[in-house]
Amino acid sequence: MHWAVDAAQANAIVADIVKAHDAREVVKVKSMATQEIELNNALAEHGIDVWETDLAELIVQLGHDLPSHILVPAIHRNRSEIRDIFVREMGQVGRPAPDGIGDTPAELAEAARLHLREKFLRATVAVSGGNFAVADTGTVVVLESEGNGRMCLTLPKVLVTVLGIEKLVPTWADLEVFLQLLPRSSTAERMNPYTSLWTGVAPGDGPQEFHLILLDNGRTATLADPTGRQALRCIRCSAFTPQLRGINQHPVDEQTASLPFASSLCGACFEACPVRIDIPDVLVHLRAKVVEHKRGHLGAEGLALGLAARTFATPERLARAEKLAGWAGRLAGRRGRLRLRGPFWIKAWFGTRDLVAPPKESFRAWWRRTRS
Repeated sequence: MHWAVDAAQANAIVADIVKAHDAREVVKVKSMATQEIELNNALAEHGIDVWETDLAELIVQLGHDLPSHILVPAIHRNRSEIRDIFVREMGQVGRPAPDGIGDTPAELAEAARLHLREKFLRATVAVSGGNFAVADTGTVVVLESEGNGRMCLTLPKVLVTVLGIEKLVPTWADLEVFLQLLPRSSTAERMNPYTSLWTGVAPGDGPQEFHLILLDNGRTATLADPTGRQALRCIRCSAFTPQLRGINQHPVDEQTASLPFASSLCGACFEACPVRIDIPDVLVHLRAKVVEHKRGHLGAEGLALGLAARTFATPERLARAEKLAGWAGRLAGRRGRLRLRGPFWIKAWFGTRDLVAPPKESFRAWWRRTRS
């Protein structure tokens, strides 16, 4: 048992275990937790090769690509592209693709099977994540649909599992609920094709050394957030990335900080969520955190918001602003639209948007003119 407070510590633990067994490669079950901590890159820095064994993850790895979807990471690739990737890349890292391979699903699957079988039989260390773990028995559970996970969990001598602490359930009775819920929510199946469960080691059967790394990496901080903690109920990926990677870091990771804004907040995700996470509420909460963290460092956006705050601070300033807006409205004429020109963010925003012209006369001006 190991405790990892963050990604760096988890990666160091895995690297130490692999090197302790004089291994230079590992086979890996598809895992969102290990993607979260960027384990592959960390092990590569130690000269350790990591082979993805999930078919879609293998396609992404051989294509020197990035996953495009949580459940189907290679959905952006068509079968002709996959064939070209296999022909070009497989021979450089192991068994090459068969001569004359076509692009039918059966041929591509067989090529991947032959390529991976060699790695399964040779590897002495495997790395997995875990969908769930049962606290009262110490049982770890992995759900997958191809059988590659079963190969990783039974053939190598050493198994290392990286498990987010939110994946623990108290009892087997709790596990039964989630084993029904997960396949229905993820793939619309009544049962999961391959469900592997193991409790420690069994002499003479499967890995003879098992390491379980319990990963925090922001989860405790998320639990302390009364609004954000519900994200830890997620059973598909637990990747509310802005929470796990942290918004309040210096400098701000712009990709991470942008994720809470990549939603229309229509609420359809909340209606569909099987564990009833109020995702729109969490996203609004995270947006507020991003803005609060950027306060004072917003550049042009901060300048505009600061001017707006000063304008609305007193009735006199607001009246002057309304007067200026009225002049702009008269300049717009019959079009009723303003097309603003300017540098930087003004050009970026208004280059493709028309601004509705302000009314030529404000309500207060109308009131004074008609009721004085």
